[in-house]
Amino acid sequence: MQKHLWLTKIQRASPFTLLIWIFLVLVVLFTLTPLVFMFLASFMTSKQILRMPFSWLPEQFYLQNFLKALRGNDNSWIFLRNLFNSLLVALTVATTTVLLASITGYGLAKFHFKGRNIVFMLIMATMMIPFEAIMIPLYMVTTKLRLQNSYLGLILPFLVNAFGIFQMRQYLLTFPTEYLDAARVDGMGEFRIFWNIVFPNCKPVIATLSILSFRGQWDSLLWPLLITQSEKMKTIPLYISKFAEEKMTDEGAMMAVALLASIPMLILFATLSKYFIGGAAVYESRKG
Repeated sequence: MQKHLWLTKIQRASPFTLLIWIFLVLVVLFTLTPLVFMFLASFMTSKQILRMPFSWLPEQFYLQNFLKALRGNDNSWIFLRNLFNSLLVALTVATTTVLLASITGYGLAKFHFKGRNIVFMLIMATMMIPFEAIMIPLYMVTTKLRLQNSYLGLILPFLVNAFGIFQMRQYLLTFPTEYLDAARVDGMGEFRIFWNIVFPNCKPVIATLSILSFRGQWDSLLWPLLITQSEKMKTIPLYISKFAEEKMTDEGAMMAVALLASIPMLILFATLSKYFIGGAAVYESRKG
């Protein structure tokens, strides 16, 4: 019955609708194919991965790849420490970005004061400056503060970003001001209004900003490469880079490293996906 219903819908669909669906299916396949390849190849030997034509199913589940990924080519087991470093930095930056950006965005959206637009434009102007342009001055400041090879050196320059403030401000511009006025009449302070009323109702934009901030730090390579020297302070991207450059590395273990490094990001997206996907719909409904 369900199959017949789908066939009826396909037959009634216009050619343009069918083209859109075909395009979307191709995009999904194009996006998921590398992920499927990474997952399956992580259970294969290097010989099977390099064999042509490529076989998508592992001949045997070769779990030694994951042991090599965790142990490293030098048997140091530094992967777990680097994983902890990346998690600590990414979670800290995502948390501070959400809190500071939401407070700043709330102030710029709901408080009227002289120079508000100028402050907002100055914040937006920082988005026009590429990180490479400020990297060396930032490194010099970090060195003067003796924050090299430390968690503070990895975290402090990225506590908040202009895009997060912009995103929170645009979302909070649509937040009903009547709720805030009613809370003020009831005697609530501004911080309580923000924490008890505004912040809990920003779940879609908070989820979006959390995912983007976490991913930005999780994938960061240039700044950790510049600021860290010891192996114990390096992050996952640096571990992957080193693992790929060493001559002893095989393709199966490389896929296992990539799979293990992708798991935290996949878990975060799966946890917040319902808010992340629903954010656009909520924003559009408020605009209307």
